[in-house]
Amino acid sequence: MNKKVEIIPAILPKTFKELEDSVASIQGLVKFVQVDICDGKFVPNATWPYREHDDSFEMIIREQQGLPGWEKLDYEFDLMISNPKDVVDDWVKAGATRIIIHAESGGVAETIKKLENRVEIGLALNIETPISTIEPFKEIIRFVQCMGIRRVGFQGQAFDNEVISKIKEIKSKYPNLSVSVDGGVSLRNALQLIDAGADRLVVGSAIFESENVVDTIRQFHDLV
Repeated sequence: MNKKVEIIPAILPKTFKELEDSVASIQGLVKFVQVDICDGKFVPNATWPYREHDDSFEMIIREQQGLPGWEKLDYEFDLMISNPKDVVDDWVKAGATRIIIHAESGGVAETIKKLENRVEIGLALNIETPISTIEPFKEIIRFVQCMGIRRVGFQGQAFDNEVISKIKEIKSKYPNLSVSVDGGVSLRNALQLIDAGADRLVVGSAIFESENVVDTIRQFHDLV
């Protein structure tokens, strides 16, 4: 393989405890973890900290406690929420290295402006969202996240092969942007995605629903 592809486990936590447990299971195996944040409005599903209120998120943004494993792990937050501009400051305070904004979520230009020069910004595109959506932000964002499933906000869904041509087109038109693929990524299709031009594979259920999380991550690393 002529390039190094990043493997990023994706956690869809119902509670802060679930986030802690999932992070503990991958500690020391990867550099980055993606946490999927769903508000129950932009997508029907709701996750921590929108699902069950506790004071964990408030304590994190007040720097009274840190994200699980923050000393050795970098976080990217995939904000599947409506009008993310209203809350992105909190996610920066929480310790984000990267923040992903969905092109369909509303107020994208304002959100990206708020985040510029503070974190690495990713723009997520649904399968049906045109690639031209990238154009106004191409000099500001660091990467594009192509969704490999049609029902975002839920893990364990079937991969949609239409994303393959989307990756190729983005890499052809915007060669300086990294491309992540999120949704439906598995050991079966990883090489196909890499061949299409993917720089990062975001993997949820294929890792966390496997019989052995450690072994599965190692298998992904062996591929890349």
